[in-house]
Amino acid sequence: MILVSAVVVVMAASLVFYFFMDRESETVTYKNPVGGMTNIGDPFILESNDTYYMYATSEASYGFRVWQSDNLVDWEEKGIAYDHYKQENRWATGDFWAPEVISYKGKYYMTYSARNDAGSLQISVAVSDDPLGPFEDESTEIIEQSGSYIDGHIFIEDDGTPYLYYVKDCSENIQDGKHVSQIFVQPMDEGLTKVLGTPTLLLQPDQDWEGLQGDYQWNEGPFVVKNDGKYYLMYSANYYASEDYSVGYAVSDKPTGPFVKASENPILSKDLDKGVSGPGHNSVTTGLDGETLYAVYHIHTHPEVPSGDRQMSIDKMEFIDGKLKVHGPSREEREMTVE
Repeated sequence: MILVSAVVVVMAASLVFYFFMDRESETVTYKNPVGGMTNIGDPFILESNDTYYMYATSEASYGFRVWQSDNLVDWEEKGIAYDHYKQENRWATGDFWAPEVISYKGKYYMTYSARNDAGSLQISVAVSDDPLGPFEDESTEIIEQSGSYIDGHIFIEDDGTPYLYYVKDCSENIQDGKHVSQIFVQPMDEGLTKVLGTPTLLLQPDQDWEGLQGDYQWNEGPFVVKNDGKYYLMYSANYYASEDYSVGYAVSDKPTGPFVKASENPILSKDLDKGVSGPGHNSVTTGLDGETLYAVYHIHTHPEVPSGDRQMSIDKMEFIDGKLKVHGPSREEREMTVE
């Protein structure tokens, strides 16, 4: 039996998307990088009401842009989601990095980091009634400032407890004479305005692929996925503007650890033969079928000259015998299925 009843070809920018419609499903075919945007980094995708929203490091001097999609592949820029110049109390001087947005109790909460007047990086939370914004600062110093902090990631446990995973940045964090970025976690209050208790150190560079010989070392970009009762903490290591920027993960029985890094790390790394350099700082979203997981990450726009100019890629992710597997980095044609 031939189920395919129609084929529609849609042209968007330089990309071609094929929609195969049959009685049971619809398939979207795509190639990385997706969306056509450049000069972005740290892509984060929120799914809300059958629509996807992507936030990224994009206007580093004052805020963040937002893109919208119905299919995870074809993206439209929708303007500025957070504009620091429009805040009632402007506290930051620049370096607006790594926004993430979650839907929580009827509102949308954005975590981001920026540089304060003292020259340190700090994590802030802004709130909006709409995923497109505008977002307004709610709490501008989530962590009591004693150093630089970046890459805030909020994970809501099944019992409703919110946790903030974050990075103590290597710019001011010196361990044994080296600048080291470390990942911590703390529970948050119900209003997502502050962390509670004392910080718990979860990860720091200690695997060979993480550049242990360098004077600057990174574990950053935390993102937590829960599967089959275990917690998978994805993270990035090495310098973001190097081809060796890559993704690893660690596993725990509790959201507060202890986490054990996977022996097969890194699970997402460069493939220069494909023109892929520095894949990293990932988030995770659910695909169009409501089940399939996808890792969302950036790659260097110009792999021969790695820099802060990056683009977004998306690849299928799954759990196989307790291990986390990303089917990438890919540049060949891939498919997503809609049910």
